[in-house]
Amino acid sequence: MRCVIARYPFDLTKSGVLDSMKGVTPELITGESVTIGRRRYPVKQVGQVLTRQDPRDFTGGEVVRAMTGLGFTCHARLEAAPVPVPTAVQTASALLGSASLDA
Repeated sequence: MRCVIARYPFDLTKSGVLDSMKGVTPELITGESVTIGRRRYPVKQVGQVLTRQDPRDFTGGEVVRAMTGLGFTCHARLEAAPVPVPTAVQTASALLGSASLDA
């Protein structure tokens, strides 16, 4: 499939992407990602490996479009699980310890 990343045309194939990413350790995912084989990679890392360009030269959207077109599964930014915030009563109770009410 012919795609344009950072204003340069590339002819990418699914097997070519699999071969290029073989043996590459995924970096920490902080934004969009793509599943290649059994691993999940940041889209910027995939774009850097495939195009040999600096990741600042292209957008994640360009790589997502190319990878989606080749049939890879792309994922939106990872959402962090909400952290429960204790109420004032729960905080005070934890600070004082649990008191038993033996009368």
